Amino acid sequence: MITLNFLREHPQEVIDRLKVKNFDAKESVEKILDLDAQRRALQKTLDDNYARQNVIAKQIGQLFKEGKSQEAQSLKEESATLKTAAKDIENQLDEKEKALNGILVLLPNMPHASVPVGKSADDNEVVYQWGEFSVNPCHVPHWDVCSEKNLVDFELGVKLTGNGFPVYRSKGARLQRALINFFLDQAVAAGYEEVQVPYMVNENSAYATGQLPDKEGQMYHTPLDNFYLIPTAEVPVTNIYRDVLLKETDFPIKHCAYSACFRREAGSYGKDVRGLNRLHQFDKVEIVQIVHPDHSYEVLEEMKAHVAGLLQKLELPFRIVRLCGGDISFTSALTFDFEVFAKGQQRWLEVSSVSNFESFQANRMKLRFKGENGKPQLAHTLNGSALALPRVVAALLEDHHTEDGHVRIPKALQAYTGFEIL
Repeated sequence: MITLNFLREHPQEVIDRLKVKNFDAKESVEKILDLDAQRRALQKTLDDNYARQNVIAKQIGQLFKEGKSQEAQSLKEESATLKTAAKDIENQLDEKEKALNGILVLLPNMPHASVPVGKSADDNEVVYQWGEFSVNPCHVPHWDVCSEKNLVDFELGVKLTGNGFPVYRSKGARLQRALINFFLDQAVAAGYEEVQVPYMVNENSAYATGQLPDKEGQMYHTPLDNFYLIPTAEVPVTNIYRDVLLKETDFPIKHCAYSACFRREAGSYGKDVRGLNRLHQFDKVEIVQIVHPDHSYEVLEEMKAHVAGLLQKLELPFRIVRLCGGDISFTSALTFDFEVFAKGQQRWLEVSSVSNFESFQANRMKLRFKGENGKPQLAHTLNGSALALPRVVAALLEDHHTEDGHVRIPKALQAYTGFEIL
């Protein structure tokens, strides 16, 4: 959430920067400033009221001591009137604050100055490429490989649950487990503390990281308990620090977590959904950092390098794209997507997003630290997929498919799979 102080001091900058996200904030900003002015006026009136009550309370006691009961009674009546008025002002103040916050939470995060202007993924900026992109006839779509080698049973998943819930079998299941362990070990080696978190979160957690209210329709919800199935481990991991006041010496905080992820993917029917390309349930290892604001963009580069190193060890050709304003998420200030080239489909598949949210999430979850001046400040939060498994598996099966019909397992992964070929 954009801080009210920043919006109050730089309203036009907020409007201009959100235009990059194709969001017209002019009316919302004007309403927020108007409600803020009303709220501050009410607060001043309430403070004056409390101050007068305090003065009267002292005077009443003194008047009774002096035997001036009639004058004391008169002040008691004034005090009662003030208390009634204060309650009314408090109710008005509460209404104004709710109305203000109701608009404020609907404003997206302001994009970083480097975010390109654009409407869709077609306008994203390719900033880096690595690997060999040539295609030959031995590269076939992964769903054919899955069927031939009994690695993934899509139809059984439909029987058990529905589309987008595959069943991994035999070496397909072992490959999943191998990738999860490989990704976790690599993260731990890079200094991340592994945590295991719940797969369901409450409303406060979903709100704090920005999934609510923005992505409510994309999340699976259990109404009886009012829990949400997590779309990514980012949600519970970051919320570990909700309502926490850190010390500056605590930075950087680095966590990694494996979780299943659940996404309704509403509106994506028929859109690149074949095979493992788009699922409702999938496995992912997430990396999260909470850092000092002065270092968050340096940390973003560090996290990008970590993800790039994973893809290089898996010997998968990939590119990094800087997301444009029309494709970047509601909560992010700057995001880089990593896309692998799936040679069987001859298409790019996103396998990771690495993002800096600056203070946007921290403001929503009241995640602060005490700086050198002793005053609480908002921390910066970052996260990245390291990595999401389905499309990585798709690319491995397609890109490492050999002319003799086998799938070559990358050297870095062989100790985890226990086999060299499929």
